[in-house]
Amino acid sequence: MTRNTAPIPTVSSKLKYGDVIERYHPNLAVYESIYRNLHRDPELSQQERRISSGAAETIELSDDFRVYTDIGGHGFIGVLHNGAGPTVLLRADMDALPVRENTGLEYASRKMMKDPDGNEVPVMHACGHDVHVTCLLGAAKLLYDAREHWKGTLICLFQPAEELVSGAQAMVDDGLYTDYGIPKPDVVLGQHVFLLYKAGTIGLSPGGVLAAVDGLKIRVFGKGGHGSMPSNCIDPIVIASHIIVRLQTIVSRELEPGKVGVVTCGKIQAGTAANIIPDYADMELTIRSYDVKVQEQLIDAIERIVRAECEASKSPKEPEISNTAHAPATVNSLEQTDILQSSFSSYFDNNLGPMEPLPGSEDFSVLARAINRPYVFWALGGCDPATWDDANENGKIGELPSNHSAEFAPVIEPTLKTGIDALALAALTFWD
Repeated sequence: MTRNTAPIPTVSSKLKYGDVIERYHPNLAVYESIYRNLHRDPELSQQERRISSGAAETIELSDDFRVYTDIGGHGFIGVLHNGAGPTVLLRADMDALPVRENTGLEYASRKMMKDPDGNEVPVMHACGHDVHVTCLLGAAKLLYDAREHWKGTLICLFQPAEELVSGAQAMVDDGLYTDYGIPKPDVVLGQHVFLLYKAGTIGLSPGGVLAAVDGLKIRVFGKGGHGSMPSNCIDPIVIASHIIVRLQTIVSRELEPGKVGVVTCGKIQAGTAANIIPDYADMELTIRSYDVKVQEQLIDAIERIVRAECEASKSPKEPEISNTAHAPATVNSLEQTDILQSSFSSYFDNNLGPMEPLPGSEDFSVLARAINRPYVFWALGGCDPATWDDANENGKIGELPSNHSAEFAPVIEPTLKTGIDALALAALTFWD
C-alpha cells in the first residue's frame, strides 16, 4: 500500500487510530503469500519447528525486535521496547490438527506427519492458526513501522500446542515472565478466526466467551477370552458401552435447567479381532462448561458412573481415570473489554458485533492468569461474505464448516486485513 506523505501527529485520541493503521498498513500481498505457505505446510502440536523458525525470522527483519526462541517447546516471543509506557502482549497459536484436508483449495495441505504414538497421520490447519500467525506477523510489522506514534513495549507471542491446551502453561513454566528480562504485560490480547462470523467482522463481548475444558482418559478392565464363550469372560466393551450411554444423562438429568455443560466421548478403542473379547477398553472424553462448579459436577458425575458401571459388571480391577488436559474458561476482563469495544466501534463501525459464548476452549487466558493480568479475546470472521449471507438468509449458519472440520477454509480477504487491523488497533488502544 502506498503511504500518504502528510505527517500524522502522535496518537492522542481514538480518532487517530484508523489514520495510523491505514498509513502504515503492510503490503497485504506479502502476508497473503505467507498465509498460503503456512496453510500448505502445517505441523502438529509440539512439532511446530518450521512455522516457529519462519515466523521468528520474519519478526527479526524488523531490526529493533529482540527474539527469544524455544520457550515451552517451539514457542517464541518478539519484544519491541519503544520507550516508557504500557506493555501489551499479542498472542497467536501455531499448531495444526491430525485432519485430512478436504477444502479443494489450490494451497491445501497434503502433508503427513508422525503423531506422538508414531502413527503417520494427515495434518491440516483446520482451526485457523495459520490465520492467527499471519495476522500477528502483519500487526507486528505495522506497529514497528508506526513506532513513532506510540510509546511502550510490544510482546508478540507465538504459542505452541494450543490444541493440547498445554502450550501456554508450558511457556509460563519455562520462564516466559521470569527468564527474559521483559516487563510483565499490562494487558494480554488475542483473537480466533471462526466461519460462524462473516469475513471482515469482529465479535467482542465482556465476560465468558469460551468454555473451560478437561480431558479424561479412562480404561475399564474385563476378563478376556474367546468371543464364542462370553459367559466365561467379562466384556470391557459392554462396560464401556453402558458408560457412554449413561454419560448422556449427566447434562439432561443432573444439571440444573439453564446450566450449560458438554460431555463427549470422542474416542473408544478396544480389542484386536472380532472373535476375541479383550482385557480392557479405553475411552477419551472432553468435558466443557462456563462455570467452575458445573465443571466439577460434570467430572464428579463421570467418575461416579464409570466406577458404578464397572462394579455392576464385576470388573476385576478398579478403572483408571486420568486428566489429560485442562484449560480454564475464557472470561474477558470487563474494564478492558469496554475500552476495546469503544475503540473497535469507532474503527469497524457496523462490522463489530457481539461474540456469543462458544463451547470451544482455549488456553489463551493462562498467559494472563499466571501473572494476574487482564485479558481480552475476540472472534475474527472468516467466512466468505456471500456464503455467510446465503446461510444466514436460509437459517443455515450452523451448517457452515466448524473449526476442526476437514472443510474449514477461511477466505483470505478480508479476513487477514481485518485480523491485522484488530491486533494493531487493540495494541494502540492500550498504549494511548
